[in-house]
Amino acid sequence: MAKGYKELVADAEAVIETWTVERALAEYGKPGVTFVDLRDVRELQREGRIPGALHAPRGMLEFWIDRDSPYHREQFASGDRFVFFCAAGWRSALATRTALEMGLEPVCHIAGGFGAWREAGGAVAPLPERSPPKQG
Repeated sequence: MAKGYKELVADAEAVIETWTVERALAEYGKPGVTFVDLRDVRELQREGRIPGALHAPRGMLEFWIDRDSPYHREQFASGDRFVFFCAAGWRSALATRTALEMGLEPVCHIAGGFGAWREAGGAVAPLPERSPPKQG
């Protein structure tokens, strides 16, 4: 029988560690803790970002984690605890499970995602504007 997103998220949450936004706020900025923003760049432009968070678009995460991938990012080999978040906690639950299955540990995600973070008064900064390419 096919599963919908609700079942997939529930299955993931049954096996992953989930932090409350209060725990995330308490751990934010500590050495060895890397927050990972899975949202699309358009979401970051529209809603802002958590300062210092690593932006890892959800569609690239598996490729960035896997050391054998030509797209591997060294940040994921740091040994840090990775705290994944998205807008509401659904994509981050799925991503946390995937990261765990790939052997990345320790990993967790924030219940309620960026929305909960913002509502709780967590730090939010605008996405820096990109400079236009230099001409000639």
